[in-house]
Amino acid sequence: MALFRCLALVLALSFSSCYLSTPSSATSDGFLQCLSEKIPSELLFTPGSSNFTDVLVSTIRNPKFLTNTTVKPICVVTVTDASHVQAAVRCGRMNGVRLRVRSGGHDYEGLSYRSERPEVFGVVDLAKLRAIVVSTDEGVPMAWVDSGATIGELYYTIAKNNPEVAFPAGVCPTLGVGGHFRGGGIGMMMRKYGLSIDNVIDAKLVNANGDLLDRVAMGEDLFWAIRGGGGESFGIVVSWKVGLVKVPSKVTVFNIVKTLEQGAIDVLTKWQDVAPNLPSDISVRVIAQGQQAIFQSLFLGTCDELLPTMTSRLPELNVTRSDCSEMSWLESAAFINFGNNDTTALLNRSTTSGFFKNKSDYVRRAIPKGAWQKIYSWFGMNVTGLIILEPHGGFISTIPAGATPYSHRSGVLYNIQYVTLWSGNDDGSTAKSWISNFYDFMGQYVTKSPREAYVNYRDLDIGENVVVNDVSTFDSGKVWGEKYFGGNFQRLAAVKEMVDPTDYFRTEQSIPPLLQSN
Repeated sequence: MALFRCLALVLALSFSSCYLSTPSSATSDGFLQCLSEKIPSELLFTPGSSNFTDVLVSTIRNPKFLTNTTVKPICVVTVTDASHVQAAVRCGRMNGVRLRVRSGGHDYEGLSYRSERPEVFGVVDLAKLRAIVVSTDEGVPMAWVDSGATIGELYYTIAKNNPEVAFPAGVCPTLGVGGHFRGGGIGMMMRKYGLSIDNVIDAKLVNANGDLLDRVAMGEDLFWAIRGGGGESFGIVVSWKVGLVKVPSKVTVFNIVKTLEQGAIDVLTKWQDVAPNLPSDISVRVIAQGQQAIFQSLFLGTCDELLPTMTSRLPELNVTRSDCSEMSWLESAAFINFGNNDTTALLNRSTTSGFFKNKSDYVRRAIPKGAWQKIYSWFGMNVTGLIILEPHGGFISTIPAGATPYSHRSGVLYNIQYVTLWSGNDDGSTAKSWISNFYDFMGQYVTKSPREAYVNYRDLDIGENVVVNDVSTFDSGKVWGEKYFGGNFQRLAAVKEMVDPTDYFRTEQSIPPLLQSN
């Protein structure tokens, strides 16, 4: 089970403070001087600071980026107020230094704190900007949550304020709210209540001019773009207003393991058509690894209510009363991730992941049984690898593809997350070759033209921006952008041109402006 608990392999990490040479000029000096005048000194860390390395690596979840050759920032600003974010942006714009933004550090390619190219940049770290305020507005439960809060902290705070409500978001509790929401936010309740972004009703964003805007001030186009448009392409969202959803006093969870000898492939083959069409308050995801499949479920109700449905719809799984555990919704959030219902574990921000590489796909036509037999042969190789299958259908699939940037709606059966892990004793080349070849093999069974992907499972293998005249080109962004956003990519680029035409907020996979020159 440890393989899918946030990929939380706790490894001994070694880190060198050596840095790849990056351009040094009065520009960076002016930027740091400006920050020192605007930001409290205890919040500003440069390579000359004694604890700079500790701050930089504090939420780096993938140690493969802790290398001597990784391009790292010239500073980390650990903001505690929106005004600090505004100051950082204004200092950056004034001195020609771009910013990258980190909330939980879960970007699979590390783009929130590193660069693929030699360049001068700073990091705005939102981890200390983590307030959560739960309230009721005209009888409707809601919350304001800062981008630096984790999903686990959000779940815990909501439940402790009102155990009758919750919020639909991801499984891993150390996910930062800021990054998770910006990519969509899939999770165990998306079939009932949609993605995280489908429940966002306002936000506060610092734009490329350093202005602090709410939904009214930013306008509906920009508000549309930040809810699923991926990363900090349009500005830095410092907080989000979200609507909370009702949950019963007791929910039901189960983890059922089926080996290949016990008919795992038969169950999995049928699961593909059943899971997306179950009642929306049931979600059954699958972790396939080794010679087994783990069927993991959350049901918003009691075991007595769940059993008849599972018996009639997926009898091959043979769900029994002894498989079910009833608990509070908050306890289920801990159980699904940790295997126990210790809710205080949701507040632990320090979980360290091992070395890993991820990729993603979407499936709109069920994969035939014979293909699953071939798929399982990939798990028999001398590599630690697995796939996680997350069912769609229900409410998430009733929302139009253009309602938010997340376009993977109607017709999607499930998405696939590919995962491979390795230890620090090798360079990971075998594991990375395995996942690349496995991904190529799966191309015949998944979506095509474009081959859809989930931006929160970021993958630079599918494309990177090309920068011409200091602006990312639309054509280069389109290569990867249509995989993440489908027909919404061009609208995202149009919003980018409107709010950040000089491409100040830029990474290797940020939305490029839709400039005519591109």
